[in-house]
Amino acid sequence: MLATDWFSPAQLFGYAAFVLGVGCFLQTDDRRFKWFMTGECIAYIAHFALLGNPTAVASSSLSMLRSLLSLYTRSAWVAVLIVAANIGFGLGIAEKPSDWLPLTASCLGTIALFTLQGIPMRLLMLCGTGLWIANNLIVGSIGGTALEIVIAAINLVTITRMARARQAV
Repeated sequence: MLATDWFSPAQLFGYAAFVLGVGCFLQTDDRRFKWFMTGECIAYIAHFALLGNPTAVASSSLSMLRSLLSLYTRSAWVAVLIVAANIGFGLGIAEKPSDWLPLTASCLGTIALFTLQGIPMRLLMLCGTGLWIANNLIVGSIGGTALEIVIAAINLVTITRMARARQAV
């Protein structure tokens, strides 16, 4: 379903996710990164619910939960449970191949947040960003598409900053 009203409630939540997502990927501190990501996910839940995209709502909900959990644990078992929940939601509600895009992105993000740090974490998140761009184009998410494109660019800049800082040491 394409939402073409740039100022509809659905799109306004998308713009809120945009602001929080940009703030997220500007962070070089992993804890702040995860807190901003939690906020972005909350805005995305409302955005995709209003756009009528249940798989993106499920994915964003699990992404919010995993962002919060990853602040307190790096347990591989927690990561496995979240990935399994994503797959379970997909099997239960996905109706077409594109419904798997946000779910797969959430799985990549889960692996990144629970098993990686620094640059490697951000590189795997970048792969998930590509999947979100495709999803958002398909469902007509103006703010979401803009967000993910900007996130990709900012994430690349932050990765470069982190790599330069590591070389300077």
